[in-house]
Amino acid sequence: MGRCGDCGQYGTFVEETEAESPRAMTRATIVQPQQLSEVETLVEERFSTAIAEFDRVLGGGVVPGSLVLIGGEPGIGKSTLLLQVANNAAEQGSKALLVTGEESPRQVRMRADRLGALSENLYLLPEIDIEQIEARVRELVPSLLVIDSIQTLYDPGVTSAPGSVSQVRECTARLMRLAKADNIPTFIVGHVTKDGAIAGPRVLEHMVDTVLYFEGDSHYTYRLVRAVKNRFGSTNELGIFEMKGGGLEPVANPSALFLAQRPPNVAGSVVVAAVEGSRPLLLEVQALVSRSYANMPRRLSTGIDYNRMLLILAVLERRCGLHFEEQDVFVNVAGGLRATEPAADLGVALALASALKERPVDHGVVAFGEIGLTGEVRFVGHADRRLAEADKLGFTQAVLPAQEVSPQVPKSIELVGAATAGDAIAAVLS
Repeated sequence: MGRCGDCGQYGTFVEETEAESPRAMTRATIVQPQQLSEVETLVEERFSTAIAEFDRVLGGGVVPGSLVLIGGEPGIGKSTLLLQVANNAAEQGSKALLVTGEESPRQVRMRADRLGALSENLYLLPEIDIEQIEARVRELVPSLLVIDSIQTLYDPGVTSAPGSVSQVRECTARLMRLAKADNIPTFIVGHVTKDGAIAGPRVLEHMVDTVLYFEGDSHYTYRLVRAVKNRFGSTNELGIFEMKGGGLEPVANPSALFLAQRPPNVAGSVVVAAVEGSRPLLLEVQALVSRSYANMPRRLSTGIDYNRMLLILAVLERRCGLHFEEQDVFVNVAGGLRATEPAADLGVALALASALKERPVDHGVVAFGEIGLTGEVRFVGHADRRLAEADKLGFTQAVLPAQEVSPQVPKSIELVGAATAGDAIAAVLS
């Protein structure tokens, strides 16, 4: 059957044949219903990975018995980071087991030599049979298990090739039972598709406790680890790393690092105070507006949602009297980062207006706020944390929604409340 009648996609059906002696699902005990108020409350004991940024993304450390899925493009640093995590756990006196199905032991040893990850308690298992992996795990009883990667494993009881939907689903289910039964925290590496989503059935992300995505461009040294699901912490948490010769190193002050190369007194450059999870982050939004020589002017965005940029352009033209109809427009977030929250709208609007008018925004100005279709600047949360981060880096003026203005702000920052996008533009470009 070529097309699925449910989702409408092609090539999603997988042929499966029933095994001659399927494994019977047996129940060791009979569970009786109980009142929710009588269920024992346990405080999850976490242990640190000795990598502060990775602990932040996980919600404070690794929870025993948790199942964590990490996805990302090939070569972005997934195996490197997990080898560092496993080695750090081994150096704390715990046994760590790294199961590799893609690389030979010599390849892993070469990476370990480069990273200096050669702890005596770090073990390597080159195996793809899930039954053999379960047997070796129960023999070794490690405190941390790393699977690299889930697409290479296979279950002998499932008659399909490794990497197929049924194999990935069944192997993940067995790893989940192993992690929960023996209280072993398990990290699973997952391949991604061309669209950047984790390959395999969507149920894979529902089965695990935490889903982390590795982001970044191979042309930049920065790598971002973003939590999109976390049963033991907040979602949308962000960890920032820098790829160096000795592996991935956490970036302690990313705002200062990303703004270090910001040019002074250049039109089209505005700093936006964003919040990623629990972390305030200052980003430089750059805009370039130039005369178009084509029948259809170009619109290009990097690090900003393209449709969001078109919405802001429409508001600036309709509500603020700025004309971009004969101009090519380019918007970029410097450093390879992404501004995903609506609070970046005001910074993008100021950058576009600055580039169009050829008037630079003062170097000490920071902005944040959501822009509505009527041109109003709307309320966004965590204003105190955004302003505290701006004050730490020496910014002297903040353009923000008018309803955000309150006396509980750093005295060194002048607040400019803007009710509309036109008010904000007039305040910083007059």
